[in-house]
Amino acid sequence: MTKVGISFPHDALMASGPDQRRRLLHHTTRAGLDHVTVGDHISFHGGTGFDGIVSASSVLATQDDVSVLIGVYLLGLRHPMVAARQLATLAEMAPGRLVLGVGVGGEDRSEISNSGVDPATRGRQLDEALGLVRRLLTGDEVTHAGEFFSLDAARILPSPAEPIPFVIGGKGQAAVRRAAAHGDGWLGIFCSARRFAQTRGEILEATRALGRPEPTWFGVNVWCGLDSNGETARGLIGERMEALYKLPYEKFQHVAPAGTPEHVAEWLTAFVDGGAEHITLIPVAASVEAGLEHAAKVRELLAG
Repeated sequence: MTKVGISFPHDALMASGPDQRRRLLHHTTRAGLDHVTVGDHISFHGGTGFDGIVSASSVLATQDDVSVLIGVYLLGLRHPMVAARQLATLAEMAPGRLVLGVGVGGEDRSEISNSGVDPATRGRQLDEALGLVRRLLTGDEVTHAGEFFSLDAARILPSPAEPIPFVIGGKGQAAVRRAAAHGDGWLGIFCSARRFAQTRGEILEATRALGRPEPTWFGVNVWCGLDSNGETARGLIGERMEALYKLPYEKFQHVAPAGTPEHVAEWLTAFVDGGAEHITLIPVAASVEAGLEHAAKVRELLAG
């Protein structure tokens, strides 16, 4: 059965105090939602940001029966030794409850360059970091001299008792290649159901060609307007999209549905048919609580 989770606005989950965070996460699990997704940005469009590892640790420590997807973590902007240590600590604290989505970033080039990374080579740097973090998390000693990183007899212990799945975010052939070479799966966003199914098939084919085990994790993050009134839902998400991306909602409506929970669930059925086993809803609703309630209804409808 497809698992359905939720992504809350960062300020509602992290900046509103521990009591609110406990209430939201308690209601999330009681509503039957399968996971919480948190994002990651160092300094996005003028300075906004939130650290994905810190956010994940807060959620995992607050609610001990919730799983977390970091979707996506800008691993290429971090040193792999530090990232591996953070992930190993999280795995020790909450074994089996973390999935790491990894992305290359780049929507704001200054975020990349101000982090000390050349935007032109960020993809290669991410590939090298991915390979190193995966090796380090085995607990084996790693010596490496690469284009971006050098390690001498480096080791991270204890290694995770349960491996952390690495799922690659992004689109296009770079994401297909990266998922086939380094990933346990793929996480899509702002893609149609047709494109999702096509990319999934390309990743499976490319992975087989490399002789690696086939990825088993395929998911999608979906912005959606949700309300008991369809026109209200459309107005809510239109306002949010225009504020975030400075573009009219019409540019997103084919990949970001708006309507009642019944309408959104029906829209998502094509993704389920195309092999999406993990769906994160990013609801825009009249309130955070209303978004959670509507998301739970979408999950119930998809479960049949």
